[in-house]
Amino acid sequence: MLSMKAKYGLRALLYLAKHEGEGLVLISDLAEKENIPKKFLELILLDLKNHGILQSKKGKGGGYSLGRKPAAIKLGRVIRLLDGPLAPLPCVSQTAYAPCDECEDEKTCGIRLVMRDVRDAIANILDNTTLADVLQRVEAASNNPYEALMYHI
Repeated sequence: MLSMKAKYGLRALLYLAKHEGEGLVLISDLAEKENIPKKFLELILLDLKNHGILQSKKGKGGGYSLGRKPAAIKLGRVIRLLDGPLAPLPCVSQTAYAPCDECEDEKTCGIRLVMRDVRDAIANILDNTTLADVLQRVEAASNNPYEALMYHI
């Protein structure tokens, strides 16, 4: 399940992607337009900036913009930065592996085997979906709600 931090971060990035090329966006404007608490958004944007996803300028005329093109920003990376591993259990995580205390045989644990497939499916989708892909899906849904079903995130 996505945390509010990740949801707000993705919403902010999608807003910036949609308005790419229109200049820098003030935190207060972004918070108001996306209905995100400003103080929380400041922390999220700073985190994304520190990892190269965003760039910013201070002072008059300052604000935030994407640090790369929307087609170069993958959802999987953003979610990992804001929420940590995508895996539903630590024993199937590729970045934060930890064995389960109650597991007697990890190789034959049915829960682990299924959750590894879940992790792989989630990672495959999120690591191959960019902000540009999401904007394309939104555009398709706006024009024809049934067309959006043809895209698979």
